[in-house]
Amino acid sequence: MLRAFFRTEVGSTTVLLAATLLGLLWANSPWAGTYDAFWHTQAGLAFGDTTFELDLRHWVNDGLMAVFFFVIGLEISREVTVGQLRDRRLIAVPAIAALGGVILPALLYFAINAGGPGEAGWGIPIATDTAFVLGLLAVVGARCPDPLRAFLLTLAIVDDVLAILVLAVFYTADLSVVALLVAVALFALILLLRRLRIWRPPAYVLLGFALWVATLESGVHPTLVGIALGALVFVYAPSEHKLRLAGEAVQELAGDPSPRLAREAALRVKRSVSINERLQLMLHPWSSYVIVPIFALANAGVRLDAESLRQAATSPISLGIVAGLVLGKLVGISLGTWLPLRMNWGLLPGNLVWGQLLGGAAVSGIGFTVALFVTDLAFDDPVVQSQAKIGIIAGSLVAAGLGWLIFKLAWNQGGVCAPPGLEPDEPLPDTLAVPVHAGDHARGPEDAAVTLVEYGDFECPYCGRLYGILERLRERRPDVRMVFRHFPLREMHPRSLPAALAAEAAGEAGRFWEMHDVLYRNQDRLGDAELERYAADLGVPPWTGREEHLRRIEEDESSGLDSGVRGTPTLFVNGARYTGPLTLEALTRALRDSTPMP
Repeated sequence: MLRAFFRTEVGSTTVLLAATLLGLLWANSPWAGTYDAFWHTQAGLAFGDTTFELDLRHWVNDGLMAVFFFVIGLEISREVTVGQLRDRRLIAVPAIAALGGVILPALLYFAINAGGPGEAGWGIPIATDTAFVLGLLAVVGARCPDPLRAFLLTLAIVDDVLAILVLAVFYTADLSVVALLVAVALFALILLLRRLRIWRPPAYVLLGFALWVATLESGVHPTLVGIALGALVFVYAPSEHKLRLAGEAVQELAGDPSPRLAREAALRVKRSVSINERLQLMLHPWSSYVIVPIFALANAGVRLDAESLRQAATSPISLGIVAGLVLGKLVGISLGTWLPLRMNWGLLPGNLVWGQLLGGAAVSGIGFTVALFVTDLAFDDPVVQSQAKIGIIAGSLVAAGLGWLIFKLAWNQGGVCAPPGLEPDEPLPDTLAVPVHAGDHARGPEDAAVTLVEYGDFECPYCGRLYGILERLRERRPDVRMVFRHFPLREMHPRSLPAALAAEAAGEAGRFWEMHDVLYRNQDRLGDAELERYAADLGVPPWTGREEHLRRIEEDESSGLDSGVRGTPTLFVNGARYTGPLTLEALTRALRDSTPMP
């Protein structure tokens, strides 16, 4: 589920960025006057003498974005019910981190703008734009492991909830009590239908639209309706009973193909998956590829001439937003992560290091969608809105650059992936327990004077960095024999074992090293479909997890444990543990100074 979510969000980032740039170009082109004119065009519905009108921008911001928040509500409901948010120990750290990432940016902004015309904009820098963040993490690649993506996704969900609560409580216009009571009554009717298990989509669509109109007329922002309705949609893990019925229906259809059996099989297969997940599958692409980009196009068009940039450079509104997004998010999320870990309130997914967490905290300062949303609610003056939008763009760019720099610096420091269960509690052996033998995966001269053995994990980011260094080392020292042994960290890196099995399957066909190179070059794409494609491209059988392949990997793991391997990558030069920096220069010196093997 998370992998599908990542693929959708990352793919939509390109569309969102293109829509943002198009909005900026349109607002700064010779046809800039048509930008505001178009988005202020009135459109509405008429029922006899009753009319309901909004301009196009409000239809986008108040209407289409309700669908966006409905999808967020679906995601929250699923994660709380059957997903990662069920485990309190796992959600405690990202939840408190998200709280810190909301409070500190708001306080920084308010400290800069207290008593001024921009005071109401304190909610602008509080929210993280998940699509842009995941897009940047895709560029970061293996420097950002899957546990960090899972951590940031959980943080983003909690962040969204907090931001929506802020919108509902602090950015509500003058209340209409009558309209609010109508909205409450409609919501109660939807709850009643749900309790009575009456599942008629047209009824929910009609009641949902009426609830949206009543909420809009009440003064409460209608995005609250979207997330509330999304959270109400039933979600459940597939039951064995429903899966068995679906399987039986498919088998019956295979034996006697007919329209009736085809319809029955389709219904049973459909019912085996909750309506929540079916709606996510249907709406997520529309939300990511259509609704959010249209929102960006409608709201990102800010004039970027010399005068507006000069005003923004000295505006406390712009400066407060930049400070909140860059400094507030970084420090707030970092402190919010450190505190629950220090107090032992929760756990991190995997064994993340602080360099990765700080990089994730920095990129969380990319605030766009909700930030623009709050800008429209907080300010009516176009000049003030322009200053706020310039601050959002500048702050998001700085946060992205800072996050990329932190990831790069943390990556270049090198390191080892080591899960908590493998910490040494006594001195480790400093020699290779199982000498290099004929069954090892080796390349280089058999009679080489120097042999380098690596215990590696195809999903480990540090192994990925070392791969490039070892490739250059092979060019510099072709006389060295390189040996690879598997040490997949299965809990930290869930795709490491399937990748190792794929390498072993390729090795059976004599193409281990070709698959080894492909896997390290594609560390962020190790799904089953990708592994099958790599095998097909190499002309070898797809990985099947055969018993002999698994046994071969387990033999490497056992030899590694006996040799004191507790993380990846671990290197041995001529049988002696290498403990120096994982750099080309240091490894070259180690090979040059190594003691010949007995």
